[in-house]
Amino acid sequence: MNLDLIFAALSDPTRRAILAMLLEDDMAVTDVAAPFEMSLAAISKHLKVLAEARLISQERRGRVIWCKLEPDAMRAATVWIAGFGMFEAVDLDAFERFLAGELDDGTAEAYPVA
Repeated sequence: MNLDLIFAALSDPTRRAILAMLLEDDMAVTDVAAPFEMSLAAISKHLKVLAEARLISQERRGRVIWCKLEPDAMRAATVWIAGFGMFEAVDLDAFERFLAGELDDGTAEAYPVA
């Protein structure tokens, strides 16, 4: 999986909206385009970016092109992001209390805590 393509595809709000729509079910390209105030050609360009990132696949059924969400590409991005979850959020209030306790040795006036 190419994370650069995935994150580039996800950077656009229209493409994120399209992915959210495809969470529900496969959709014809014309149905994907319906809620947006842009041309079918512009939606097709967005769909091409999503397909190149392998976030969706497209299949022709008769004269209609259908779009399907491909969750495996999203999983790759999720796994990459989850790798940063090993860093716990810093509790700044607890850190401030710790510092106040450490500075309570008579130097507190020199280093006031907000």
